[in-house]
Order: sequence, then C-alpha cells, then structure tokens
Amino acid sequence: MEKTVNEIAALVGGTVSGDGSRVIRSLAALDEAGADDLAFVVPPHIEAARSGAKAGALLLPQGTEGFEGAVIFVDEPKAAFAKLLAIFTPPIAHPAGVSDQAYIGRDVQIGAGATILPFAYIDDYAVIGAGATVYPHAYVGQYSEIGEGSVVYPNAAVREHCRIGARCTIHSCAVIGADGFGFTTEDGVHTKVPQVGGVVIEDDVEIGAHVGIDRATLGATIIGKGTKIDNLVHIGHNCQIGANCLIVAQTGISGSTKVGHNVTFGGQVGTVGHINIGANSVYAARSGIIGDMPEGVFCAGFPVQPHAEWLRVQAAVRRLPEMVKKIKSLEKEIEGLRGQD
Repeated sequence: MEKTVNEIAALVGGTVSGDGSRVIRSLAALDEAGADDLAFVVPPHIEAARSGAKAGALLLPQGTEGFEGAVIFVDEPKAAFAKLLAIFTPPIAHPAGVSDQAYIGRDVQIGAGATILPFAYIDDYAVIGAGATVYPHAYVGQYSEIGEGSVVYPNAAVREHCRIGARCTIHSCAVIGADGFGFTTEDGVHTKVPQVGGVVIEDDVEIGAHVGIDRATLGATIIGKGTKIDNLVHIGHNCQIGANCLIVAQTGISGSTKVGHNVTFGGQVGTVGHINIGANSVYAARSGIIGDMPEGVFCAGFPVQPHAEWLRVQAAVRRLPEMVKKIKSLEKEIEGLRGQD
C-alpha cells in the first residue's frame, strides 16, 4: 500500500509539517523505520527521535517542536498509529461458508456469512452467528452460541452451554467453560461437585491465548462488555467481571469474585475468592487482593495497599541492610557503655 503523508494525515485527523507529498509504503517501529516508513513517537523517546530517526515520516504529539522532514501532528500518536495499522495491514479474510471437512452436529444453526474452516468441530445444537468465523481444530460445544462477527481461533474450546457475544475474539488454546474447581472433602477424600452452570461472554470482549474461564457451579460466570483479557489468565467459577476491564497476563481471579467496571489488573495479580472489587480501580503487577476493595483506588503489593504507601515501604526495605548495620553498631555501643558502669 502507498499513501502520501497528506493522505495519511487526513485519515487520522492530523496536521502536516514538511513534505506532505512524500510517499509512505509501510509502518515500522522507530528504531527499524527507513525512508519509506512511518513511525510514531511519544515521550520518553522524543529526544532520541529528534537526533536519530531515519523514518520517512513521523507521527508526533501536537505542539512538539524541533523536527525537520515530514511530520504529522496528532493528539494521540499511539491511537492514530493503531488506526493506520488496520488500514495498512488489512485483516486476513476467508471465503464465507462451511467447509465439507468441518464437523457439524445435529440441529446446528449457522448464520448468514459465517465461516467454518476445515477440521472445526461444531457440536449438536450449537448456534454460530452471522459473519462469525471458527478456525481449524476449534471446538464449539453442545448448546453453545458464538455471536455475530466473533472469531474463534485454532485449538480454542468453547464448551457446552456457553454463550459468546457479538464481535468477540477468542485466541488459540483458550478454554471457555472448563469445570470450576469445586470439591468436597470427607475422610481425606476429595469428591467433585458437579459444575452445571455456564459462561457468558458479553459483546466486544477479547480473550487471549491459553486463558481459562471456568463454568459456574450454578448460573453463569460472566465477562462484561468490552473487557480485554491477556494471555495466560485464569478466571474461576461464578466470577462476575464488569465492563471494560483490562486483565493482564498471569492474573488469577478466584471463584465468586465480583469485579466492577473499568478495573485494571496488572500482570500476576491474584485474588482470594468471594470478594467484591470496586469499579474504576487499578492494581499494579503482582498485587495480592485478600479482601473487599472500594472503588477508585490505585493499589500494589501483598497484601494489597495504596500504591503510594507501597512505594514508601519498598524504599524502606532497600535501606534495611544499612539500618541493620547501624542497629548492630548501636547495640555494641550500648553494651560498651553498660560495661563502664
């Protein structure tokens, strides 16, 4: 694809400085971009770009000064670059229709324009919405539903009695609807509690590779509209995750936890079960949440605490070796003074 700097600026609502007729053929990272590429720059990389950028054109924040050559100024360079990525790299498309090498069970409903690729397995009574795509070796269980325009990538499994909303993305090897981890123990013997509920994934959710979302014991585990889940996340049975949450890799949310909307969990966050986590909150990487949490907090550490307090604790911890030496020195001095009595 080829577009001039002026054409690109029009696509992202930007203003041009320099040669607007310059032709851009691809997008690239700043340290890899060449004369035919466009790259975006945001702090703290602006000074490095000022002296060493080799890109044919740059996307820069409004008001940035001191750049020569072709520049497009926008309010949010990263967001503008994301929009351009979708334009310069069109999505992979497959002809609509059902492959004769796919398995289609009894009484399956398949909407107009859906694509079922070879070796996909659509079990009895499943529903595949209009325009949905199911890739090879993906499994859609009995009585489950894939919403309109959603994509299920290879080797993902949507187990029985689960519902995926519209425009969702289920990446490879995710498992939606595995049994919840529920057992009773008597005389040292663990006996499984039947997990007969389901999972409801609302519209516009993205679920990363190797994510496990367990079915409810009764009712449904729920993932709210617009939530984005990174790779290698586990969400236990009967959890309710609000809308527009961000859940980063290796996070584990224990069963029956209720999470409000717009909550961000950094990598490796863990929670106990049966708690409520308030909306509009942020939890830094490796936070350990062990009880109910209010709305609108920014927390870190284990056990979790306000982020500013956690920073002070970490600063104190780094001084511990020096403090120990001082304490030992003071102890010796005190003992010496006692010996003079």
